[in-house]
Amino acid sequence: MWCRRLAWLYPETRRLLTKVAKRPHRWTTKLQRSSPSVVRWLSTGPGTPECSWVLHPGHMELLYSGASMHLDYVWLRDHCRSASCYNSKTNQRSLDTASVELDIKPAQVRVDETTLYLTWPDGHMTRYGLEWLSQNCYEGQKQQLVQPRILWSTQSYKEANVPSVSYLDFLETGEGLRDFLQNFLLYGIAFVEDVPATREETQKVAERISHIRETIYGKMWDLTSDFSRGDTAYTKLALDRHTDTTYFQEPCGMQLFHCLRHEGTGGRTLLVDGFHAAEQVRQNHPEDFEILSNVPLRHEYIENVGESHNHMVGIGPVLNVYPWNKELYMIRYNNYDRAVINTVPYDLVRRWYSSHRILTTELRKPENELWVKLKPGKVLFVDNWRVLHGRESFTGYRQLCGCYLTRDDVLNTARLMGLKS
Repeated sequence: MWCRRLAWLYPETRRLLTKVAKRPHRWTTKLQRSSPSVVRWLSTGPGTPECSWVLHPGHMELLYSGASMHLDYVWLRDHCRSASCYNSKTNQRSLDTASVELDIKPAQVRVDETTLYLTWPDGHMTRYGLEWLSQNCYEGQKQQLVQPRILWSTQSYKEANVPSVSYLDFLETGEGLRDFLQNFLLYGIAFVEDVPATREETQKVAERISHIRETIYGKMWDLTSDFSRGDTAYTKLALDRHTDTTYFQEPCGMQLFHCLRHEGTGGRTLLVDGFHAAEQVRQNHPEDFEILSNVPLRHEYIENVGESHNHMVGIGPVLNVYPWNKELYMIRYNNYDRAVINTVPYDLVRRWYSSHRILTTELRKPENELWVKLKPGKVLFVDNWRVLHGRESFTGYRQLCGCYLTRDDVLNTARLMGLKS
């Protein structure tokens, strides 16, 4: 029984728990501010998860369905979903959080099979579903991914045989759009086939899922080897794997490429799942993963070509993780655009170089390289926070068009279609 386990965890409540067990259950507890921690055990019906709880001076501990939740009293008051505290029509908080006393404690606590009831000193009642609490408390979120994904190597991606979506299904059907978004969220790349090889039709495909993010390159951009911009991408040279716009404070979340024309050889596109490589580093070299996720670097783009004059600077670690569950959400990797390393002290900088080399070695393993030949009609979408891209050198005239997409809009579209993102 959870109540008995709690008794051994909290010896000062053992005597109280024994008395409670000897008398009929009373599911409502009036709290005395000077009283020690209070324990109650709820014995629910057959098939219903048992619930037990301990009241501490500043928080309550609730055990439900085998999981422990630590819930601060201020947090419990702030997240009240009553009509006076929360507008269910707009899904916005009405309660003024700053007005909640930091030493607030409930005057009464009651639990039934599905719900926690809290009555506050002013008489206000807050109700929480136990399932809602288990999903939204810190301990619950710590066990969940913000965005589910499938990490891949070359072989595993090919074996998955991820289907492309046709141009017409993508534009005209909800099922086609949903299939595309699901593949994109899981793998970080997705393809739309049979797209007319024009800039206008490519833009139509992009705007199906997001507003186009206008940057220093404009909205839709053309990429040829005319060196019209101060970037190696505007040449015929090979490009090593990298993510784009690392020199933005917030790198562009997603991008697409469409090869409209190529009269020559070479030019295959390279794709690498950066999250897969980073996870290998986390498992085999955890200290190096920590360094790469904690040491900030400057990335820089300086351009003075024709009428284009720009000096962009972005700062952040190579690996970016959520602090509560350590989930990796962005990789910022571009050796071309990395600026002078002046944010790392001398006694750590060599460790950073070593950690960076370990990640680079993983990213460059042939078994992690997916090579794709882009051709007219085949539009590639890339999650720029996850998948690195590059290319082999090429000959002849090669014209690509593409754009950057607003990440929030893409994820919004996915959520509206019932996908977790």
